[in-house]
Amino acid sequence: MYQSPSHLPEATRTEIARTLDERLADGLDLHSQLKVAHWNVRGPQFAALHALFEQFAIALALHNDAIAERAVTLGGRANGTARQVAKGSRLPEYPTDAVRDLDHARAVAERIEAYLGGVRESRSVGEKLGDTDTVDLLTGVITEFEKNAWFLRATLA
Repeated sequence: MYQSPSHLPEATRTEIARTLDERLADGLDLHSQLKVAHWNVRGPQFAALHALFEQFAIALALHNDAIAERAVTLGGRANGTARQVAKGSRLPEYPTDAVRDLDHARAVAERIEAYLGGVRESRSVGEKLGDTDTVDLLTGVITEFEKNAWFLRATLA
């Protein structure tokens, strides 16, 4: 662990940095999958979904950066190369046969929901260890991406 301005004990910082790095892998994977959906969507909902997927990707990139910077602030490392992400992400692979608009909406919604499961786990680690700053950061991610998943599920209804 690197030196940190945090008041948290090193063991706590180590555990939180580890879980944040796991979420970074998932988030970077989700970002790339959002871009695949953005580039390849076709169908009657094209205009709305094309723009929505890009909006989600931009927001996620900002959250990924904040998560990585929180891990580093705590004295950890942020690992985010393509190979590290492929090895560490818990998200399912994006379906290569998705072409139609609603197929993409469904695939993205499922992956956002899988991502949210991991973010909630990491927030629970922060809560258990008393790191309110990490909890606040992850609550913001959850709030925004629950709404994004809802947008997609509403499109599928």
